[in-house]
Amino acid sequence: MFKKKLVLGTLSAIALALVSNISIAMTPEQQGLEISKEAKQRDLGWVDSTADMLMLLRNKQGQQSIREIKIKSLEIDDDGDKSLTIFNKPRDVKGTAFLSFSHPVEADDQWLYLPALKRVKRIASRNKSGPFMGSEFAFEDLSSFEIEKYSYKYLGDETINGLDNFKVEQYPNDENSGYTKRIVWLDKNEYRIQKIEFYDRKDALLKTLTYVDYKQYLGKHWRADTQQMLNHQNGKSTELKWSNYAFKTGLKDGDFNRNSLKRVR
Repeated sequence: MFKKKLVLGTLSAIALALVSNISIAMTPEQQGLEISKEAKQRDLGWVDSTADMLMLLRNKQGQQSIREIKIKSLEIDDDGDKSLTIFNKPRDVKGTAFLSFSHPVEADDQWLYLPALKRVKRIASRNKSGPFMGSEFAFEDLSSFEIEKYSYKYLGDETINGLDNFKVEQYPNDENSGYTKRIVWLDKNEYRIQKIEFYDRKDALLKTLTYVDYKQYLGKHWRADTQQMLNHQNGKSTELKWSNYAFKTGLKDGDFNRNSLKRVR
């Protein structure tokens, strides 16, 4: 019995040494990529989802306006995800709808329906860095995270929200991106994003997005109840409060059709 335990202990030590050597042998770029792949892999399989959202817009003086929104999303196995954003309140934006088809390599396809104009407007790739509906989120921020959209570099570890985090730099491959880089903090236990810093085309800190109050769904998928985007350059912020998540609701590809944008409810 002692001999068996000794053999098992030796094998475990060898395996641990091999893993350590592999980690040491990785470049910071390879480590950043592997961390990002693991984060993506852990969230696969949600199929589709719906959620309600409050969007709170605040100016530099703290004045606030609120919008009520419905979000529908569809996971696509061999492409980026699809999402449909529908504005229900207040009256001046009611009926506005935003449709986004994310892609790993090609430019995302995005359309915005404006009821006042009664037409669907396609968002050009060169305009993806523009603000979404007056918020501090850009159109490109609304795209699903796809590994191929960035190159990566692991910067080290840091404590955020009392959790040990990986710190990874991400460089957009899209020449039309409004960012030179993003720095992302992901907790080591669940690979949940805790914070993202966005740097503008002059490589100056532009915005910080924080995630708080995570909840787990279907025993696997983590979603933050609150996201806050702070623009350091203009003093404005946008807070997103999520509720009423539902998964695997039966949404189909046909529910995400630009021709039906005018009829969304």
